[in-house]
Amino acid sequence: MRQVDFENGRIAQNIARTAFPMLIAQVLSLLYSIVDRIYIGRIPGEGTDALGAVGLCFPVIILITGFTNMYGMGGSPLFAMELGRGNWDKAEKIMNTSFRLLVVTACVIMGFGEVFAEPMLRVFGASDKAMGYSLVYLRIYLAGTLFSMVTTGMNPFINAQGFPGIGMLSVVIGAVSNLILDPLFIFVFHMGVSGAAVATVISQGLSVMLVSHYIFGKKLEQRIRMERVSRIKDMFPFAGDIISLGLAPFIMQCTNSLVQIACNSVLMTFGGEIYVSIMTIVSSVRQILDTPVMAVVEGASPIISYNYGARKPGNVRRAMAIMMLACVPYTLVVWILILWKPEMFISIFSSDKTLLADAVPALHLYFFAYIFQSLQYSGQTVFKALNKKKQAIFFSLFRKAVMVIPLTYLFPYLFGMGANGVFMAEPVSNVIGGAACFTTMLLTILPELKRMEG
Repeated sequence: MRQVDFENGRIAQNIARTAFPMLIAQVLSLLYSIVDRIYIGRIPGEGTDALGAVGLCFPVIILITGFTNMYGMGGSPLFAMELGRGNWDKAEKIMNTSFRLLVVTACVIMGFGEVFAEPMLRVFGASDKAMGYSLVYLRIYLAGTLFSMVTTGMNPFINAQGFPGIGMLSVVIGAVSNLILDPLFIFVFHMGVSGAAVATVISQGLSVMLVSHYIFGKKLEQRIRMERVSRIKDMFPFAGDIISLGLAPFIMQCTNSLVQIACNSVLMTFGGEIYVSIMTIVSSVRQILDTPVMAVVEGASPIISYNYGARKPGNVRRAMAIMMLACVPYTLVVWILILWKPEMFISIFSSDKTLLADAVPALHLYFFAYIFQSLQYSGQTVFKALNKKKQAIFFSLFRKAVMVIPLTYLFPYLFGMGANGVFMAEPVSNVIGGAACFTTMLLTILPELKRMEG
């Protein structure tokens, strides 16, 4: 794999060379869960019910992603900054600390989840009918937690060393495997929902094998080293820094999990299980359409961190500008497509005509003002990449916990908007939260970069 030169390469070229493999990787990583939903939604006679039931597992899956992001996205900017400063040994210790945090947390989640899966699903609103699908899916899915967390959590460190193609390849292997195994287990072996989960775990296992080959091998200059137990305590200070910076993406995922629980609960009251299925589809469409934006901002992140550590403010500004020039037009085009052809997106997951009639207005509402989402992601990325922990954490909480969750209850109950109120909470929070985050970033970061030049 050819290494990206963060030190001397052109900023736009470096972002493109980092973001493109990440885009491919993220698009394919969606196949782990999206393909499951596509096939599950088409199980004869039970697809719509099964799809809604699997949607009830989302809060746990989102929480796993939250912990993964805490250590991966929390550690990789610190790692990239130290590379920019030439502190190779410190950078490697940060990477090793993140790896150990990922492994320990994955083992705890697997044990806790297997024991408490059923009561958790009850809290999330699972009925007796839905429990038959959701419980078996979740328990099998949790068995692959270690695989998914190590693969996703360590890829940012590989990217930060200039090898985004490795991360892309690891996801390609898993995604293609999942694409092949899903219909095999679901339809050929007649395993249904449990077959989808088994296929996902096997695919995640194949991905982690490739990542492990690189992070333990000699291809990377900074890699995972097995330390004596007596030396592990030397990593504790790095763990604190990683977790404190990683709190922002962790909180974002936790609040996403809480939002999902709140949405499912309110929708069960105002629309029943079919609206939980609709929310599953809308959330899945959101995952697909967010992927290019996430690839761009995560592709820009190590470049922003590296140049900030190397005290090159001009390069930091250029990276920020290029990131926005890519994100804003894309989100505008997506919004137009949603207004014009909503059925195109919904039909990916279901051919149920009854569901389609209610899903179209829900999708229109949910994606209204989607362009403001690019402001939220860009602002959050800059704060995280520059180790601005307080701002990153605040805006993670502000949009979801302070706005979306309360509005999810206020719009349907207080303002009488019913199920539509659940879908309306998202665009309102996008406008207010996205504008606030981006404006604050401009007013605080640009002056700092100007002072750095002087």
